[in-house]
Amino acid sequence: MRDAVIVDAVRTPVGKRNGALSGIHPATLSAHVLKTLVERTGVDPVEIDDVIWGCVSQVGDQSGNIGRVAVLAAGWPDSVPGTTVDRRCGSSQQAVHFAAAGVIAGHYDFVIAGGAESMSRVPMGSAARDGRPYPDEVLERYGVPGFNQGVGAEMMAERWGFSRRRLDEYSARSHARAAAAVDSGALDGQLAPVEGVLRTDEGIRRGSSVETLAGLKTAFREDGVITAGNASQISDGAGALLITSSETARARGLRPIARVHTATLAADDPVIMLTAPIEATAKALKKSGLGIDDIGAFEVNEAFAPVPLAWQAEIGGPGDRLNPLGGAIAVGHPLGGSGAILMTRLVHHMKDQGLRFGLQTMCEAGGMANATILELLL
Repeated sequence: MRDAVIVDAVRTPVGKRNGALSGIHPATLSAHVLKTLVERTGVDPVEIDDVIWGCVSQVGDQSGNIGRVAVLAAGWPDSVPGTTVDRRCGSSQQAVHFAAAGVIAGHYDFVIAGGAESMSRVPMGSAARDGRPYPDEVLERYGVPGFNQGVGAEMMAERWGFSRRRLDEYSARSHARAAAAVDSGALDGQLAPVEGVLRTDEGIRRGSSVETLAGLKTAFREDGVITAGNASQISDGAGALLITSSETARARGLRPIARVHTATLAADDPVIMLTAPIEATAKALKKSGLGIDDIGAFEVNEAFAPVPLAWQAEIGGPGDRLNPLGGAIAVGHPLGGSGAILMTRLVHHMKDQGLRFGLQTMCEAGGMANATILELLL
């Protein structure tokens, strides 16, 4: 039976909004990780059967099928195709799922999955600026004037009883872990620095504390708990993973890092919107036959602090295994690129620490979530 394995994975450093990467076209940023990936693996670009690229705001600089434009920007042969997918924040994690399925089905020998987002150049919500994404029947069905992730985060905090202090404690820990990862060199093997521009994640706030975070105003409710400090940062970045089968890797003398062991999806209430990672994780564990104690590291995207905290309350993952390198609160969340960036972080952490299994999940607008379990092969 064919499988799908990850030969290597790379990502850019994540840039702050209007920061170091904001002057770089998102297709150029995408091309940077594509070129780095084939340089590291030695695979000739002409052998790539497809590039599956996640991107959320597919307008402006990110229109025109950025997956294909990235291939052209990389200077690769005209024969290399590319496509762009949108499952909101999980777009490039879904790209990995599509790529793995294509390899297992025998449609691809080599495929690259990844994604990018320049939220500086294409602001969040740009795609809906001149339209109405939700017709009356959807709004009437749920009794809301619209859907808002920040409001969903407030609803999660209320449902699970998370205080402002608890959320800020978690957020300060994210910054501390991210800073420690940088200082220890834990991120060096996964990064494709943009020379002369940015070499490390730009958004980390060293010395962040509950006291400093307490001074921030709430963003969605005057009496709420969600602030810019306990939510993910608006960011720019890209990531990419080379995927093939074990059989093809052996024939080519490649040593893959990990196998895509299990891939699942879940969907939940689109109003609270952010709870589906809980069900996606439960489905992944059931489908894989693994228990929570079998998983050595969990990447649960920190869209807002209540998301990983509610996930932990329901699933029970140990705190030291949850986002061990920090997360999007500290590093940033470049929407369509985040799935690939998180998976790059996870696969290298598994390799560095000798962890047999790792799990990634992330909430997505519309109340959806992906979950992926990886198995270390090295």
